[in-house]
Amino acid sequence: MVRVGIIGCGKIAQVRHIPEYEANPNAEVVALYDVDHDRACELAEHHGATAYNSLDDLLDDPDIDAVSVCTSNATHAEATIKALRAGKHVLCEKPMAVTLEECEQMVTAAEVAAKVSGAKLMIDQNQRFAKAHIRAKELLDAGRIGRVLTFRTTFGHGGPETWSVDPGTGSWFFDPKRASMGAMADLGVHKTDLVQWLLGQTVVATTAMVSTLDKRDPEGNLVGVDDNASCIYQMSGGVVGTMTASWTYYGPEDNSTVLYGTEGIMRIYDDPAHSIVIDCKNGERELYDVEAIQTNDNQTASGIIDAFVSCIEQGTEPAITGASVLPAMRAVFASIESSKTGAKVSIPLS
Repeated sequence: MVRVGIIGCGKIAQVRHIPEYEANPNAEVVALYDVDHDRACELAEHHGATAYNSLDDLLDDPDIDAVSVCTSNATHAEATIKALRAGKHVLCEKPMAVTLEECEQMVTAAEVAAKVSGAKLMIDQNQRFAKAHIRAKELLDAGRIGRVLTFRTTFGHGGPETWSVDPGTGSWFFDPKRASMGAMADLGVHKTDLVQWLLGQTVVATTAMVSTLDKRDPEGNLVGVDDNASCIYQMSGGVVGTMTASWTYYGPEDNSTVLYGTEGIMRIYDDPAHSIVIDCKNGERELYDVEAIQTNDNQTASGIIDAFVSCIEQGTEPAITGASVLPAMRAVFASIESSKTGAKVSIPLS
């Protein structure tokens, strides 16, 4: 039995982490910590756990095996590194951290922890676990649409203000001190990580516009983080594509990816009736009905918690290590730099 502590008791902890741990027969949520102690106490009472007064108190408890880091973006690195040094396995929410240096420090801390205590670090890039994405990768690897030439991928919805535990534009998502970045890091990192995983290639150059177009604070001023990002990615294997992330899709979510190959076109979550549609060069059409992707309004099991618990119990490497997410984070930071400078930014492969 993996005994779990939850660090940060906001919406993602409430609708994904805690329910998915409770649904796993090999895990038990025993501890909660939040800077809002009343919130932690309320959740603890509801879930039969203990609310801790400080992060250090939680990490000092030898009966806690693992933690989920569900805090606001700016504290991901600090909480993760502290937990790894305390010998706890860590599942950290995305974005991994708010600077490349912090991301690299997390990877180093995980490497040290693996040798000292065996503690593991996994990052919650859960789009790799969507069943349609898994099936799509199998089809791509089998060459079903030939060699991929270009792609477009997007993730957009109406913004976090209707979903956050602190609703409205006063939410921490819009606070540059706590969030640091906006839609690019919240949604763009998901699709960047996804296309890299689907293609088996990394982003080596980006030209981007990362901007704030519509979201305003309670005083009516544009918020201090981006609400839209549009990027042109050049991949290590020669593929070129676009990635868009938006908090201003004021209608149904768009979580689609379309890949254009030498033998056909693959559409993932782009058709209302079918998870995957392949239009072949020879005129044939293939339809795959897998699983509808999880949305803010339709929370389904992500698979990420089960994978995290399994790697702890089996003593195996996490499915999504910190090191494996570094290329996506490099692309995020490079895209923000490209937007600021108005120039294409190259990204080292190392």
